[in-house]
Amino acid sequence: MESALRAIRDGDSVLDLSPRSTVGGGVEDIYGEDRATEDQLVTPWNFSVASGYSLLRDPQFNKGLAFTEKERDAHYLRGLLPPTVFSQQLQEKKLMHNIRQYQVPLQKYTSLMELQERNERLFYKLLIDNVEELLPIVYTPTVGEACQKYGSIFKRPQGLYISLKEKGKILEVLKNWPERSIQVIVVTDGERILGLGDLGCQGMGIPVGKLSLYTALGGVRPSACLPITIDVGTNNETLLKDDFYIGLRRKRATGQEYSELLHEFMCAVKQNYGEKVLIQFEDFANHNAFDLLAKYGTTHLVFNDDIQGTASVVLAGLVAALKLIGGTLAENTFLFLGAGEAGTGIAELIALEISKQTKAPIEETRKKIWLVDSKGLIEPVSTLLEAVKIIKPTVLIGTSGKGQTFTKEVVEAMASFNDKPLILALSNPTSQAECTAEQAYTWSQGRAIFASGSPFDPVEYNGKVYVPGQANNCYIFPGFGLGLVISGAIRVHDDMLLAASEALAKQVTEENYKKGLIYPPFANIRKISANIAASVAAKAYELGLATRLPRPENLVKYAESCMYTPVYRNYR
Repeated sequence: MESALRAIRDGDSVLDLSPRSTVGGGVEDIYGEDRATEDQLVTPWNFSVASGYSLLRDPQFNKGLAFTEKERDAHYLRGLLPPTVFSQQLQEKKLMHNIRQYQVPLQKYTSLMELQERNERLFYKLLIDNVEELLPIVYTPTVGEACQKYGSIFKRPQGLYISLKEKGKILEVLKNWPERSIQVIVVTDGERILGLGDLGCQGMGIPVGKLSLYTALGGVRPSACLPITIDVGTNNETLLKDDFYIGLRRKRATGQEYSELLHEFMCAVKQNYGEKVLIQFEDFANHNAFDLLAKYGTTHLVFNDDIQGTASVVLAGLVAALKLIGGTLAENTFLFLGAGEAGTGIAELIALEISKQTKAPIEETRKKIWLVDSKGLIEPVSTLLEAVKIIKPTVLIGTSGKGQTFTKEVVEAMASFNDKPLILALSNPTSQAECTAEQAYTWSQGRAIFASGSPFDPVEYNGKVYVPGQANNCYIFPGFGLGLVISGAIRVHDDMLLAASEALAKQVTEENYKKGLIYPPFANIRKISANIAASVAAKAYELGLATRLPRPENLVKYAESCMYTPVYRNYR
């Protein structure tokens, strides 16, 4: 991937560093959010010591009915709460009961967002303890519907909105955000939200959701996370005519007008937050995504989850799948449906990994990989079915954003020359998946190894229950980001992505393999993220890109100690 980006940036590498970076990783744990500070007494500072009514309205410190008798006296809460005292566990039990009463996923989403806005720790406690149940609510597929209806459900801002109106004043806008010690920014321009297209300003649901997962799954402190939407207009006519649309009512800016705004934003972020703030690009259109990554990869700590995160999680699944299908990565042939950001990013990382394993030039390893876009093969073959029959791939990967494109004929063809065809239907949300889990297992007579981008329920076929895997970026980006933060990394290098993939693949157990899984269960995601963070941090030190000195002796334990925990703190 780096080799392709270097061509765009005239040969510059992320390893070509200037000596300007500072020593020290991360920022101070001001609010007592990390695991290492769990038992310390905390003063509920806002701009002054929060107390009384204002304390109950501060989501960072509010505990609701869990304030103790002593805290109610000390912080002027008498009479502002009913007399009973709940434990956090009882609060969690009550809220999960309430959430499960909703039948519509969007109702569950809005209920969780309201909880996040009034009691931050309880929100993350719910999400961490019930991750497999709530992940499809706070992220794909429900977040896609939330973005489509964001104008209707919008109640209060959850991040920064930077539009063309703010051109020339972006640094001032950043200073309006109340937190100063930012470690991770997720930014979108809303042009390619999941598989739903241009949602303009309403794409804010994606940065908000991604950063919730950075905290819940990767342990990055919520106070250090900043969601940003850059509003340059939208080409979605339905939104432009919608009375409730919350963004600029104009066609999307392009060319110089667009690039100047993005450049001002990137410069302002570095000026305001320093060199070690991670900027994650999210759901930019293909033509901008690669350009931004190439342009700023050598000057900023940037990461594109659609290109690099997807590539890393898919590579991890492929490495793990070798235990089931046998052989080496180099002995497989890969066919992609979709030649956009995700498809090309995955293909390039696979080629890089094969090159590292075989010592062959990457130009040679790319010959094992074929790409088909919506118009047909990038070589002259007209249909996917024809390409499958001619190329005879062992691995079929869908990143097209078009549902039901892995037809019965395509899956049957894959099964005709593969004992265990590996089929990855990665497009999100669920409605855009290239095929369903049931279709993959049924059409392959139960022989397919299947994973998807969005979740599918287990499938029973011929008396056997098959558990589909989920090639979800959530496995990678939270731990990857944590690894960058704890090492004080100042650039992202491809070798860090490979390290993350290898760390994830190692977390798949024999018990998982027996169920046909190529990814570990999400129930262990915090442990998985800590191991990924340690591997990424180790690679950052090895490459000379880490600034936190000295290097911690045990990076896994250090990562765990830096992870945010949502248990209530005791107040002085």
